[in-house]
Amino acid sequence: MAGYKETPRQKMIAMMYLVLTALLALNVSKEMLDAFVTVNESVEKTKENFSNKIDGILSDFTFQYSIQPEKVDEYYKGALHVREKSEELINYIDSIKYAVIVHTDRKIPDIDSAKKVPLNKIQAKDRYSEPTNFFFGNDATITHDQPSGQLKKKIIEYRNEMLGILNEPDSSKRLGLRTEGPYYDADGSPVSWEMHNFYYTILAADVTILNKLIAEVQNAEFDVLNALYASIDETDFKFNKIDAKVIADRSYILQGEKYIAEVFAAAYDTILEPEVYLMKGVKEWDDSYMSRAQKLEGEAGMVELSFEGAEVGTHPYAGIIQITNPATGKDMSYEFSGEYIVAPPSLTVAATKMNVFYIGVDNPVSISAPGIAHENIHANITAGGELNPVEEATEDGHNYVVRVGQGMREAVVSATALIGEDSTFLGSRSFRVKRVPDPVAEIAGVKEGTMEKNTLLAAGAIIPEMKDFEFDLYFYVTSFQMGTIINGDWIPKRANSNRFTDEMINIIRDANRGQKFFFENIQADGDDGTKRTLNAINLTIK
Repeated sequence: MAGYKETPRQKMIAMMYLVLTALLALNVSKEMLDAFVTVNESVEKTKENFSNKIDGILSDFTFQYSIQPEKVDEYYKGALHVREKSEELINYIDSIKYAVIVHTDRKIPDIDSAKKVPLNKIQAKDRYSEPTNFFFGNDATITHDQPSGQLKKKIIEYRNEMLGILNEPDSSKRLGLRTEGPYYDADGSPVSWEMHNFYYTILAADVTILNKLIAEVQNAEFDVLNALYASIDETDFKFNKIDAKVIADRSYILQGEKYIAEVFAAAYDTILEPEVYLMKGVKEWDDSYMSRAQKLEGEAGMVELSFEGAEVGTHPYAGIIQITNPATGKDMSYEFSGEYIVAPPSLTVAATKMNVFYIGVDNPVSISAPGIAHENIHANITAGGELNPVEEATEDGHNYVVRVGQGMREAVVSATALIGEDSTFLGSRSFRVKRVPDPVAEIAGVKEGTMEKNTLLAAGAIIPEMKDFEFDLYFYVTSFQMGTIINGDWIPKRANSNRFTDEMINIIRDANRGQKFFFENIQADGDDGTKRTLNAINLTIK
């Protein structure tokens, strides 16, 4: 079983944390502190999710141990050991986190009080001298006696022990929690892991870093527990009851095809030799059917059902599977039932984003035919268009990209399929062909109304946005004109990119409240090769 994979949300949190740490050297503003609080809240949520997943897999371990302790004992004890070591390190990191809060914020008297105060309520979260003193003492010499050095030592010990359980070398990149670097300061000089994380960083950053380390410990724990649980799968069957099962390739087949299913039973890790009695055309089994039922012999705990798909419609069946309980020697019977549908050939063509094809972009399309293997379907499109497969088939169909050219008003996608030895026409579907809509020109997300002067200056550019358009297509502003009235005179200025010129910026900087600015004749080029004139933007300085 593979280890835990970092989600896009967690990657975003990590990136936000790195950016915020870099910005600390510039200024610790209220907005930056609020951003650290936001990142910390996301990390706290990640920790909670990991805790739930870890509790779930430990619950699975406990269940398997309860039904077959002699086989699960080694892995179960290993899982408990991993849980114990992980909790030890998490508790240690938590103790450091609350201790540095108490050391920094004198209004928080003790550890118990620190546990009750969320980060956004801590008054001293922008302080950095006290946290640095806590982690390093009176100088930056790294020793194992300092909290930062002790933390690094415990992380290395924990990581190496977990890698040992996985039979991975200490140099493995698995599990995270890496401390060897390299790390560099703002001047590009190499620094230690301790200095990189805790030297002259504000309390808000320290709390966020420590919570992130806890999440990494949980990630490592989950990975190791998954590996131990997978080890049970490799050597043992896990079950808690016996049941009859019907497994079919599919229950929906085309006329002329064959329905194939398997009925099997297994118990107590024993290979069984079942007998199956099958009755077609009934929805439930009745013992009175026994004399008329078809007897099917099983092998290796499995019996194959095979029906010809000659007649269109729904076809039920039922039966009984008989096995011998290896523990008691008694015969046991289990009823089963199922049905399959025979249907005429049909075709499904779905544009996965829109109900039209747009010129100049990749239009994703899914093509499938119920009951027909994807590799047996051959699709095509009318002249002027291109239809190209982009990836392996999925359960929803085979994915294609459609490209349509200028001048097309309609495109028709059709398909044939190889059924047996014959090629059968499955059907077709028509799509309208349209030009990509114009993007909306905006400044700081606004196209008209009022705006603070500083916001307008900070934006500094016109950005075209594709509103409610699901495709990866971008437009780039190539020129525009900005106009305003100064002392009764109309002052027009032109830019040959999307950004304000220095002259425009000076005019905006000297603007008065209520002064209007007009951004017009906005020209843009698109990835699809088209040139567009975009909407005007009218703004009034607040």
